[in-house]
Amino acid sequence: MHIEIGIIDPLRAAAANAVALTVVASQLPAFVREPSRIVKTGIAAVIVAVLMQSWHMPVGPSELHLIGATTVYLLFGFASTIVGFALALVLQLAVEPGDLPHLGVNALSLMLPLAAAHLTFGRRLFATSGAERFTLARVLRVDAVYYAGVSAMLAFWLMISNDPMPVADWARWAVAYLPVFLAEALITFGTVTV
Repeated sequence: MHIEIGIIDPLRAAAANAVALTVVASQLPAFVREPSRIVKTGIAAVIVAVLMQSWHMPVGPSELHLIGATTVYLLFGFASTIVGFALALVLQLAVEPGDLPHLGVNALSLMLPLAAAHLTFGRRLFATSGAERFTLARVLRVDAVYYAGVSAMLAFWLMISNDPMPVADWARWAVAYLPVFLAEALITFGTVTV
């Protein structure tokens, strides 16, 4: 989710950039072990970037986007998706160069919820095989953890921001985000069970 420029002060945005780079760097050993992830990551980045550009709507301090996060994660894996998020946001700078100061903020808003979803339910999905792997309940759990995490990240950024009404702005955004979450969950389930 794209936090509006000016809400986060430059020092905190710089710290977010450093943390986001650290998260990306933590995934690089997976690419050494399995170089085919490079192709998966490129595909993941393009999918996320296209989805983000295909539909986005400003709501208060952020934007609503289709991002296909859990779909990409379930198709391409954790490391490829984490790095793919960062690359997708870099690709988006061609269309929205003004987002550069918040690149790390926006990347962390996507990456940290994915880490939470992966550690809670996602790893178990990848450890399961056959028809039991992608049941609606399992996919919804991963989606719910991920999108709750995205909402929590927006709340975090607003709490440390210059926003004079962080709780009200977050609530307005969260209510508007609910239909997007439901659409994403259906897209994910439909895609991974085909």
